[in-house]
Amino acid sequence: MRTTTGWQADGTTTELRRTRLERRDLRPDDLAVRVDYCGVCHSDLHALGSHDPDAGRPLVPGHEFTGVVTGTGPAVTRFSAGDAVAVGNIVDSCGACPMCRAGQENFCHAFPTLTYGGTDRHDGSTTLGGYSREYVVHEAFAHPLPAALDPAAAAPLLCAGVTVWEPLHTLGVGPGTRVAVAGLGGLGHLAVKFAVALGADTSVISRSPGKADDARRLGAHGFLVSTDPDRMAAARDRFDVVIDTISAPHDLGPYLRLVAMDGTLSQVGHLGPVTVDTMDLLVGRKKLTSAGSAGLPATAAMLEFCAEHAVTADIELLPSARVNEALDRLRRNDVRYRFVLDMSDLT
Repeated sequence: MRTTTGWQADGTTTELRRTRLERRDLRPDDLAVRVDYCGVCHSDLHALGSHDPDAGRPLVPGHEFTGVVTGTGPAVTRFSAGDAVAVGNIVDSCGACPMCRAGQENFCHAFPTLTYGGTDRHDGSTTLGGYSREYVVHEAFAHPLPAALDPAAAAPLLCAGVTVWEPLHTLGVGPGTRVAVAGLGGLGHLAVKFAVALGADTSVISRSPGKADDARRLGAHGFLVSTDPDRMAAARDRFDVVIDTISAPHDLGPYLRLVAMDGTLSQVGHLGPVTVDTMDLLVGRKKLTSAGSAGLPATAAMLEFCAEHAVTADIELLPSARVNEALDRLRRNDVRYRFVLDMSDLT
């Protein structure tokens, strides 16, 4: 086994403590990656909040990170030591089901192996995430990091970015498309950047009027305050695509009413039960969809697009020793728009 250092749930609170971690020895098709930057995701908060220390499964969060290859297994062909790489929230899949064969490993019928809290398909161990100085990963699930992208600001692209890229790209967003992004947080600000770069007429929907300036800075052409009933009513049937990134439970009706005939509301923020009034779908033949992460081809395409269009996350970079501060502030939505941990303080 290899040893490294990382931040693990301490088993008694939601705080993380610095500890020694074990990584597997390199399999023939593995990379050893020095983790340089790891994004802090709302999913990390959910994992910490639901972690059961008595279940015997250690928890080391972190599933959007960039770093440098430090070693390779003998069968590796795509990478060499010194290459800059990016890793997202999936590190393995069955490779044989229809979804995997279609390049949608995120929808693997046998369920993909998650970067942390997953079960290794070979030895049954629990995967430990990127809040650490080293990660060992199958080469197929690492992506070359384009030189044009800042590695710290690129880290959130591997989860937040690809989560909104998938519906925007799949729904054919481009010039002539009217897009609205509900919620201007970690996912939402990247959805705005992508929609603008794709050439869409892009608006932001927020309950906070104070975010109007930020929306314009990000390139949005319009801004709607969701608590203003008159403005929401005036925008009825306006948008071809609405990307809903709001993470808290909420009524989808007001956002469906903004969708144009034959348009789509893609709900990617709240991962829980929703209720829908069928009439909000019926009137206008509207569609409700969702998405989660992306497969390997779409992730690679997103990174190329980001390099070409200079799209990265707006981040606040903190040393990893301040991870508990970052998590506490994220709980309070006190970040614009994504925390990234600098892992260089781990040895």
